[in-house]
Amino acid sequence: MKVLAVDTNHPVLLDKLKKAGFNIVEDYTSSKSEIEQKIANCDGLIIRSRFPIDKAFLDKAENLKFIGRVGAGLENIDLDYAESKGIKCFNAPEGNRDAVVEHALGMLLSIMNRFWIANNEVSNGIWKREENRGEEIKGKVVALIGYGNMGKAFAQRLKGFDCEVICYDIKENVGDENCRQTTMSEVFERADILSLHIPQTPETLGLVNDEYLSNFKKNIYFINTARGKSVVTEDLVKHLKSGKIKAAGLDVLEQEKASFEALHQSEIPESLKYLIKAENVLLTPHIAGWTHESKYKLAEVIADKIIAEFG
Repeated sequence: MKVLAVDTNHPVLLDKLKKAGFNIVEDYTSSKSEIEQKIANCDGLIIRSRFPIDKAFLDKAENLKFIGRVGAGLENIDLDYAESKGIKCFNAPEGNRDAVVEHALGMLLSIMNRFWIANNEVSNGIWKREENRGEEIKGKVVALIGYGNMGKAFAQRLKGFDCEVICYDIKENVGDENCRQTTMSEVFERADILSLHIPQTPETLGLVNDEYLSNFKKNIYFINTARGKSVVTEDLVKHLKSGKIKAAGLDVLEQEKASFEALHQSEIPESLKYLIKAENVLLTPHIAGWTHESKYKLAEVIADKIIAEFG
């Protein structure tokens, strides 16, 4: 089978596929339109987020049997249309879940204890103790929105903090010994900490908006290591200013490009400018799943899934 790789990944991915007998063609520089001219005679495609796999692309992929997306989300692929054409789509949330939830936990500890603020102050000769008094996770109610690979891994990490972990998920009966599944009504009523672990779908776009945040009875800490477009930035800023959100840790932003490689620099709104400067907001550039270990595991998981199905 001929497989076209259009994004660079850990060498283990292509090495394993080659050893399993796949014919690998690499093209990391051609434009999408140029790739469309090559895809017709390919059986497989390996991609991260370089460009969207839409209907036009899939119509050119006359012999395509599978797409391996080296990452957790599949929102850059028209899944319904791919399925209608009999194309199998693989992703690898198992590969970077440990990285993502360790990052989320690090962000949570940081925003609850003002680590980056205190560090900057001490670096500038400022020694403030009372102003940097933190809060403990122990005894808090942590609400997870989405309880798949990422949510389950985060709940497992929180087990040692002696907190109560609850989750809301559109699927039924996903709770386990680490987390009790509940209703959004209870999440709104009891949550001290809110963390998103949801894919980007039409249902999750703009989910965290003014109405959503206004429903929380307590002032909360907010973590988002999932997808930026699940949060309406302007509404998030409103609730940061009011104190409804005590502090936020954001690894993803609404204004990211589809490739996740940069922000849309030409259209930075005032709400994003606020996040960048706000003292109670910790930002990282979509790197929660971006460890040395996850790079290997993501590639290995995708290779193993493809080989199991088509090898």
